[in-house]
Amino acid sequence: MKAASFDYQRPATLKDALRALADGGGAAKVMGGGQSLGPMLNLRLTRPKQVVDVSALAELRQVAAEGDQLRIGAAVTHAEIEDGVHPLLRDGLLQSVAGGIAYRAIRNRGTLGGSLAHADPAADWVLTMAALGAQIEIASATGMRRVPMERFMQGAYTTDLADGELLAAVLVPRLGPAARWGYFKFCRKTGEFAEASCAAVFDPSRKLARIVLGALDGAPQALPALAAQVARDAAMPSRDTLRSAVAAALPAKDAVDRKLMVAAVERCLHQIFVPELST
Repeated sequence: MKAASFDYQRPATLKDALRALADGGGAAKVMGGGQSLGPMLNLRLTRPKQVVDVSALAELRQVAAEGDQLRIGAAVTHAEIEDGVHPLLRDGLLQSVAGGIAYRAIRNRGTLGGSLAHADPAADWVLTMAALGAQIEIASATGMRRVPMERFMQGAYTTDLADGELLAAVLVPRLGPAARWGYFKFCRKTGEFAEASCAAVFDPSRKLARIVLGALDGAPQALPALAAQVARDAAMPSRDTLRSAVAAALPAKDAVDRKLMVAAVERCLHQIFVPELST
């Protein structure tokens, strides 16, 4: 199939883009890398009257330090993070995660903001930003606002974005030198979305301890009690402990799904505590 007819705009500035969205009256769609919106247009799952392409906006392509946070522009691509184009994002969780997203062709065009705005429950950035406790910066013609990742993603393919708004940037904490992290996902084959996934971040300097499950029916789900135990014991928890934590968090899942998720959590934590077993 081919997309239904729509007007295409590629504004030169963020201000122009926000004006175009406001003028669109809810009938305009934002396009980042187009890796999600493009197929949806072709399948006619969405039929906007206007597409506003923000992928080249300079305001959305910057990475900068803001105090104890990093501000990452929404139009920064997965490949740019993977390749270490921005020095502030090198040699850490974000670069590691970026290199495992889909295929290189997708990473070349897909954007951080586009992935988060699409809000696929199995997406890598959705889980990663939940584990980091990121904040989402949202822009509109009337100003800027910030919301925590936990509130931004409200469900599968559902976010806090309103008509006339776009995701402008993501703010993530700058992890300290003692921080440790893990990320693991099960995919049927390389490049596919995950069947089960887990991200964990422990940073004593920020008192950050989070273990989060992904690839669920909706938004990622944190395991706060397990994270607190792991941070306190500074040791790999037993498999029985992991089974209990996953069962309590996902009571509606069947035994097979829970077993897969337990394995994802275990392999994620192995990257932190037993790195020689994580390959």
